[in-house]
Formats: sequence, C-alpha cells, structure tokens
Amino acid sequence: MLSCRFGGSSGFRLELEDNEDLVVVRSVRRGARHDISPLSSPSRSAQDRLTPLFGFPEAGVGVYASPVGDAPNIAVVLNEDPEIEFAGRGLRDQFGAPVVYTENVFVKFRDDLPESQCAAVLAEAGLTIKRTVGTATNAYFAGAPAGTGREVFALAERLLDRDDVDLCHPELVREVSRRAMAPQQWHLGPAVIDGQDVVAHANVVAAWAETRGEGVVVCVIDDGMDVTHPEFASAGKVVAPFSASRPRGADPRPGDGDNHGTACAGVACADGVDHASGVAPGARLMPVRLVSGLGSQDEADAFKWAVDHGADVISCSWGPSDGNWWDPTDPVHNQVVPLQDNTRLAIEYAIERGRGGKGCVITWAAGNGAESVDNDGYAACDQVIAVAACNDQGRQSRYSDHGKAIWCSFPSSNGSPSRTPGIWTTDRRGREGYNIGDDSAGDAAGDYTNSFGGTSSACPGVAGVVALILAANPELRWDEVKDVLRESADRIDDNPGEYDEDGHSTRYGYGRVNAAAAVRVARDKRALSVFVAQN
Repeated sequence: MLSCRFGGSSGFRLELEDNEDLVVVRSVRRGARHDISPLSSPSRSAQDRLTPLFGFPEAGVGVYASPVGDAPNIAVVLNEDPEIEFAGRGLRDQFGAPVVYTENVFVKFRDDLPESQCAAVLAEAGLTIKRTVGTATNAYFAGAPAGTGREVFALAERLLDRDDVDLCHPELVREVSRRAMAPQQWHLGPAVIDGQDVVAHANVVAAWAETRGEGVVVCVIDDGMDVTHPEFASAGKVVAPFSASRPRGADPRPGDGDNHGTACAGVACADGVDHASGVAPGARLMPVRLVSGLGSQDEADAFKWAVDHGADVISCSWGPSDGNWWDPTDPVHNQVVPLQDNTRLAIEYAIERGRGGKGCVITWAAGNGAESVDNDGYAACDQVIAVAACNDQGRQSRYSDHGKAIWCSFPSSNGSPSRTPGIWTTDRRGREGYNIGDDSAGDAAGDYTNSFGGTSSACPGVAGVVALILAANPELRWDEVKDVLRESADRIDDNPGEYDEDGHSTRYGYGRVNAAAAVRVARDKRALSVFVAQN
C-alpha cells in the first residue's frame, strides 16, 4: 500500500494499491501518441492484449487495462523493447480510479525558512530543483533521480514529517475529463427554433445595452484554442497566449483531436463578427493550453501564468472523470478526488494576487455525471464558482452534477428530449473540429458547431457573465462577484423544496444566471460605493 497526504501532515490521505488489471507504459518518444510507437513484434503482440484507457502524449505515457493477472507478464515483455522506457503495473486509489505517479515531488517549506536551507534539505533528500513554484513562499517542484520509482512516496512522506515542511506530495496525475456533451444562440436571448419559442436563456442580449465586457481579460485554460478563428481576430483580442504543457511556449493551438477549448473560448467571448457571439464579445481572450494530466505541476503553472499576465476571469471546463450519468450504479459516482496542494496553492495565488489583490474570479464546470459535485475537490473548492447546466426548458440538464457546492447554473445542452441540439459556438476551422463541414452540424465550412454542451459550455458562459459584471464594476472583489451572481440569479424550476431557506438549490445553486440583472446589481454597487466615498 502506497499513500500520500494533501493539506499537510494531518490532511487528506490518498491510498494507492497495485492493480494487476492496469499497465502504465512510458515510451522513449515524447510528444507522440502512446499507442502508436514503432514497437517490435513481441511488444506489439503484448500490447494487443491491452485496452487503452487514457494517456499523456506530451510525456509519452499511456495507461492500459489488461486481462486480470496478466499485467506483470505484459510489462516484462514491453520492458525488453528499446522504444519503451518503462512498463509496470498501474495504481488505483481507494475509490478505484487509476492514478499515475511521476518521479517529481511538490514541496512547500515553512515561510520563515531561508532559501539556502530549503535547497540544502532538498539536496540531502536527493532531489533536484526543477523550478520554484511562485504561487507560494518556499514552494518547489523537484525531481528525484531516475529509477526512484515508487520510493518517491516514502521520500515525500519523510519530508512531510519534518518540522520545517508544510506540504509535500509526489506529482500524481489522472485522466482529465473535458466536460462537454456532445446559428441558434438561444442561451443569449429569446429565440425561435423550428417554429418554437425558446425563452430559457441567460438574458445576455439585454445586458449588452450596458456593456459587452470591454477591458476585461478572460483566460480559458483548456486543451488548446484555434486563435486563427475569425471570431478571435479583432485587434488586441488575444493576449498572452501560452502552452503550459509540452511543448511549453507561446503557441496555444490545439493538437490532433483537441477540439474542446476552441468551443469553450467561443462561448465566453467570441467577437460575434460572423456566426457566433460569446457572452462577453468585447472581452479579450487569454488562451492557455493544458493537456497534462489532472494534478500535474503544469496545471498549477497554468494558473500562475494567467494571474501574472493579467487575467481577470479564469474558466476551467475540466476535472476528474465522471461516472456514466445514465447509470446510477456506476461506481465512479462515489469516487472522491482531492484537490492536490500544488493546484490548491495556485488557486489561492489567483485569489490573493489576481486583479491587483481583488482576486481573479474562477469558474469551474461542475461535471456531467449526474452525481455529487462535493466529491470533486476542484469544482467544490470554496474559492471557485461551480457551474451546473440547465436546459432549453428551464430545468436541470439530465447529466448535470448536483450538491452543496453548486453556485449557479447556465443554459446548455440536455440530450433527448430537447428543442435544441446544444450551444452554437466556435469550432476549429475547416475539417479539424467537432463539425467537419456539415451544415446540419453547424456551418458548411466547418468553422462552427451547433451542438456543444455539458457543464463545459455552462462554465465559460458564466465566465462571460462575470466579464460583463467586472466591466460594469471593476472594483468588485472575487467574492463580491459571487454575491452579485447569487443576488441576481433567476430561481428556475421553483417547486416546493427545491430551494432551501437560504435560497440555494443543490441542482441549480442560487438559480440560472441573469446577465442583465447581474450587470444592474454590479452597477448599483459601484454607485453606492462612490456615494459612500463622497459622503
């Protein structure tokens, strides 16, 4: 049994066990798909007995299911191949979810410790500093020697037991769930679709009489964005583009099959010059590409980049894997995924340092498992806004998660029955995205999709509303923005018992966001603060 702790020595303990139905393979070639390496004939035969589950191409890592009990034998064969750097049995946590460890460690020392002493402790432990982590004082991302393997868990535990260490855990990564469900922008205002009135919108069009989000920067952290799209082409639209995953740098464009981020960015802030408008078309877009595993240090680095380069709003439409929403017996529904310390500190950094100390506003997709969001350490974090999805009839989308952490909801897809296929938004241009050039799926050129959805779409929708709020009142703190959303939301599906005495529903939060009402509340708060200051 292996374990590590998040939140310090008395924090949440994650336990991991060997599993003989999992094989983790790391190929020599980085940046290539893990399942198409040029393997030898014996290795290919061994790999044919495996079923791909997920992978991290930027690290050359793949996670596979094997016939029960066969994992050790398959690993032996694969380790003989010169194209394979490592193959071994996989780990599952106490909830059954596959988890991949690296030979890297996140460490945070006490704030009062000199840097030289921090470096000395790491060196004594055999760790090499890869980079300092600027989201907290005396925080480091360090690497253990190659071949350390599972001893990295014991190494991290020994460090955490020291009096001068606050936090320490190995870098653990999981499969990332992009929370999407597969020119009618009915979510923005009243629409007629196939002769039917659709009025279950977020009242965005009415808000545009006051503001379209000018002066606000929305950062979308996702699997890459097609920044060549005409809806992101206005002067100064794209700011500080970045890829937090390999290859790291200034190019946030998506890789093969990575269509999710372009659609999310369009929902938030597409210009509306052609066929799709975002909720905040006047806002600027900071595209940050992240395709590393859930919990990676790259994930934390993405937040720091956003904060340091002027993001006001950060939209995250991803998280732990969801259970099948249509199957209440799916054991994934009961998995608890903690927020790891490296990412938690990065979120705190965004709250404490963002927007000159007023805090970045972070929206998070609640999830598409029709399960409890409270098991998801990301969306349930107190410092983010967990967004649920509601449908074109003003009710909960069938897949949308529920729970105490839900703050608000936003119109999105539903599945059958539905009057609409989903949300019309930007797609990767041409034949690269969800729509490969079929006007029944969007437009004939393939630049737009008509069926984006899930809480993936709801989350950037609320990020766009936040941009409108901040444009109306840039002095609001991050928590005051949450209050504006709460005060202005519409209570939908308002049946007896749906909302508690505080006005909260476990399905809708405080209700469906009302952009026009939110802008009015924000503007009134600004007028009041000016009046108080003058008197």
